[in-house]
Amino acid sequence: MKYAEKVFHAIVLSSAVGFYSALAFASESQNVMGVVNDYYKTVIQQKPYTVEVCKQVQVPGDRTADTIVGTIIGGVVGHQIDHKDGAKIGGVLGGILGNQNSNAKGSTQTQCQNETRYQEETVQVYTHSTITFWENNRERVLKFTK
Repeated sequence: MKYAEKVFHAIVLSSAVGFYSALAFASESQNVMGVVNDYYKTVIQQKPYTVEVCKQVQVPGDRTADTIVGTIIGGVVGHQIDHKDGAKIGGVLGGILGNQNSNAKGSTQTQCQNETRYQEETVQVYTHSTITFWENNRERVLKFTK
């Protein structure tokens, strides 16, 4: 065979092999089918905002005067009972009783403070995707993220 004939036969043979390979892969790829699925989850997103909340509160009255008067009276009475330590003990007990039995009237005040509250919104969030395909009668599943 001459050189030109060898080249011609090589080209024809290569073309035939390429053609039949393409047919083989084409017929094999026709047996492969795939389905892509996206997956989502429901989440709650919270958005903070601040509000001022005011309340009416009862404030106790000033019991200082009643405590002092109780201390003085208790000290005098205690001193009459025992001249050494009676004034001290009587003063302390008189102050406690004067504070507890005070008739001081309280008042109502408005007290305000800032509070953080949250507005909630339900949204769908992408988690992942899968592709399901069959190859040689076997199901295959691949998980991936876009």
